[in-house]
Amino acid sequence: MNVHPFIEAEKCAGHSVKRACDLLKVSRAAFYARRSDRPSQRRREDAELTDRISQVHAASRGAYGSPRVHAALRQTGTSCGRRRIARLMRKAGLTGRCRRRRVRTTAPDPHAGFRPAAL
Repeated sequence: MNVHPFIEAEKCAGHSVKRACDLLKVSRAAFYARRSDRPSQRRREDAELTDRISQVHAASRGAYGSPRVHAALRQTGTSCGRRRIARLMRKAGLTGRCRRRRVRTTAPDPHAGFRPAAL
């Protein structure tokens, strides 16, 4: 739940921001940082990394999942964690392809006898 609009409303009503932040267990620094409309450095890095991830994913024709995308990015010199890549891929809706299961074409007869071995 986002409590920042509530704190903003309290501020506009003339109440103490410090008291509202204390009651809702939110730091005042986070509240004021959120008021500025600039995205944080982490969000900017995530957006740039998501672009790189989507390029690698498209180059693999949608086959690579997060472990292979992570390996490809490490080869190009981009250092970040595998779980961060998995999180960003989930957020962007990118998934790797799974191999299909092998289809069994015949079902053995459970009552059939065994053929004797040729000598």
